[in-house]
Amino acid sequence: MRCDNHTMIQYFEWYLPANGLLWRRVQAQAPALRRAGIDMAWLPPAYKGADGKNSVGYDVYDMYDLGEFDQKGSVETRYGARADYLAAVQALQQNGIAAICDVVLNHRMGADGTQDVLVEEEVPTDRNRDIGDPQQIRAWTRFDFAGRGGKYSAFRWDASHFSGTDWDDAGKRSGIFRFLGKKWNRETDSENGNYDYLMGADLDTDQPEVIAETHAWGKWYLDTVHMDGFRLDAVKHIGFEFYRAWMEDMRAYARRPESGGRELFLVGEYWSQDLERLLHYLDATERKLSLFDVPLHFNFLKAATSDGNFDMRTLYAGTLTEADPAHAVTFVDNHDTQPGQALASFIPVWFKPHAYALILLRSTGLPCVFYGDYYGIPHDAIAPVPGLPAMLKIRELYAYGEEHAYFDDPSVVGFTRTGDGDHPDSGLAVLLTDSASGEKRMYLGLRLAGRRMADAMGRRSETVTVGDDGWGTFRVDGGSVSVWITEEAQAELFTRLPTGA
Repeated sequence: MRCDNHTMIQYFEWYLPANGLLWRRVQAQAPALRRAGIDMAWLPPAYKGADGKNSVGYDVYDMYDLGEFDQKGSVETRYGARADYLAAVQALQQNGIAAICDVVLNHRMGADGTQDVLVEEEVPTDRNRDIGDPQQIRAWTRFDFAGRGGKYSAFRWDASHFSGTDWDDAGKRSGIFRFLGKKWNRETDSENGNYDYLMGADLDTDQPEVIAETHAWGKWYLDTVHMDGFRLDAVKHIGFEFYRAWMEDMRAYARRPESGGRELFLVGEYWSQDLERLLHYLDATERKLSLFDVPLHFNFLKAATSDGNFDMRTLYAGTLTEADPAHAVTFVDNHDTQPGQALASFIPVWFKPHAYALILLRSTGLPCVFYGDYYGIPHDAIAPVPGLPAMLKIRELYAYGEEHAYFDDPSVVGFTRTGDGDHPDSGLAVLLTDSASGEKRMYLGLRLAGRRMADAMGRRSETVTVGDDGWGTFRVDGGSVSVWITEEAQAELFTRLPTGA
């Protein structure tokens, strides 16, 4: 089934049970996801973490162990066995859904042994300044992977492959320790002076063996999993030149006929509210990837928590969607922003439909729906976002045509899509407010002249007839969002929604 409006889902949240069943759930749900309007699925890290079956996947231990070897207390990962993972990717693809696989290259954790290493201790808030003289620490830097026994790769990690760590096992103390003779990556985010170091044993991505091994692993992963793209974790913590070269190599490898001639989709997580940092990263990597629009997420948060005093005209100010929409992946929340996490900044429930209308129904950016918003988060008794399945289908079926934006009022803002001839009954009008109710006259185009429009969110009971000039006046309740589509589209929509949506 062709999908003209690409839509991604992040198919996990932090508190999924460690029962080894997620890959099987992906297989079972793939047809339903496609019917829902999803054509891209971002899957969590699939390899063995330091915490074994309890690992969410970001405490990387062995990237060649996809749930196949008895390591870290289990064979399976949190999400299942290798065979189930490969079957999940295949099931997505068979249903017209691109599989996007999470990759964490910055660090390693759960080492098999220690080594004595000479280090310079750094000021935690300024990693360009040393504390005292060089000293010796005992670092967890030896990775032997005995449980895998050399299958797929004979490479073993040791202190020479890392640039620093945060734990001295001899002194039983934490700190930021840069290995003597090593340098932090030349260009990373400037937070803390140089934000190369994040956690665990930090890869020295200037070291030739590290470069060769990470490139070799990427090609092995492409040959093994046959995915359609990568989500790259924590890109601001790795030298920008490293990822530019790595992405170029992976793309070239995937394009080869023997690799299936694939065009990889790449999206990076650069966690910063500063648009200029995101744009600089895109420049430094020659725009070989997209980035998640973190500033837009925080604009949503400000709008939702300002007690009606946020200036809605500025929703897109300082966002990647405004500055470079072709490289913006928009999102409302994710596994890092959900309650209880280090970057917790969860959008309040009342504003979630507003935010999803803005990322799903506008013409800019590629939207990513969060698993916890689509299915709920039982750990925190959080229900699915109301109206989200309807907005997904509206995006798939009706969100087409030229866009007219009306971000011209501090409280009530909206936009329209004029529809096109390729999508029957397409075209829509969206109106939303963070405070009092209101109305706005908006242009839908002459294609929709004389058509009656109804609120697919069910908030407003009246219909609006588009005038002969293509204009209509639409209303929205206080603190609400209304999505107006033709009556014919609304009748069809209700037959296409999942049961219970």
